[in-house]
Amino acid sequence: MPDRAPQQVDRQLPTDEARDLISLVRDIAQREIVPSAAEEEDAGRFPREVFTLLSDAGLLGLPYDAEFGGGEQPYEVYLQVLEELAAARLTVGLGVSVHTLASYALATYGTKEQQTEHLPAMLGGGLLGAYCLSEPASGSDAASLRTKAVRDGDDWVITGTKAWITHGGVADFCTVMARTGEDGPRGITAFLVPGDAEGLSAAVPEKKMGLKGSPTAQVHLDGVRVPDARRIGEEGQGFAIALSALESGRLGIAACAIGVAQAALDEAVSYAAERRQFGKPIADFQGLRFMLADMATQIEAGRALYLTAARLRDAGLPFAKQAAMAKLHCTDTAMRVTTDAVQILGGYGYTADFPAERYMREAKVLQIVEGTNQIQRMVIARHLAGPEER
Repeated sequence: MPDRAPQQVDRQLPTDEARDLISLVRDIAQREIVPSAAEEEDAGRFPREVFTLLSDAGLLGLPYDAEFGGGEQPYEVYLQVLEELAAARLTVGLGVSVHTLASYALATYGTKEQQTEHLPAMLGGGLLGAYCLSEPASGSDAASLRTKAVRDGDDWVITGTKAWITHGGVADFCTVMARTGEDGPRGITAFLVPGDAEGLSAAVPEKKMGLKGSPTAQVHLDGVRVPDARRIGEEGQGFAIALSALESGRLGIAACAIGVAQAALDEAVSYAAERRQFGKPIADFQGLRFMLADMATQIEAGRALYLTAARLRDAGLPFAKQAAMAKLHCTDTAMRVTTDAVQILGGYGYTADFPAERYMREAKVLQIVEGTNQIQRMVIARHLAGPEER
């Protein structure tokens, strides 16, 4: 029913280059992503060709060094690119965020030799990554992971199962956290595992409520052999690397959440302007106007929060507390806004003929991935009141 194009977000960008970048992303989104998003999500189709296009356009390595094929953009800009992509289709926005997360360990903790050998293909060579931390019995308690890596000469042999892996079965490389030593966080090491390594396989993708185009699957490592040259960082440093990666990854999820919320608001505003009841557009009714105003305010607050955290990160300042706050607030906002969008559309909002119901289903998973919102509250509270007594 609605045919009005949504108003573009008025972004505060630091450079002309960043403004050109956002224009490029919007063009790609409208031409290559939006037209088929609903149909492909309904069919559960993963748009690999879109990620190839994004890689060719230099959009899969935006926050990393240009020396290795990255875009060398500040997080303040990168996150706004994610928001635009997620508004077009969450499968794409979240996919770029996960790829960035999977590349983080090597880009940040790898040796110069490792970065020179692997990063150009990871950041601009059409490859797609997966981040393998969670396991069937260790989700929020990631330090209890059981996947093992055993030294065998100059190689490591990795055995175990990872769970809830975005891009499981389609990734070209996996950043894998495995236990190489004692129980607990100090016995974990990070490895860069090729997606076609012998012994690496993926289970049938999970059947999910939403985000059906993005494959989520268990990844099995059955005696996967990787050379020590693919160990990232020092032995036992893997958990610290994982937590550092997740601090930045939470900002990616926050930006994606605001993208979904913005798309839902745009849909609701467009519908309310076109739908007439009692002789006038329903957008003229004060109760509905107040709903739209609240939705827009929550979105702007979320955007400001994730950008504040990003600017701290760009300045080299601590940002873990703000990242947890942004992930918590933005994903809760996405859930509220998408629910309200369905309500504004009424019966139509509950049908697949309109995207509001898809946005609502997709928003839910953002409250869960990369640390549930209960975990975010724990992180925030530790910054405020110190660690819990044991």
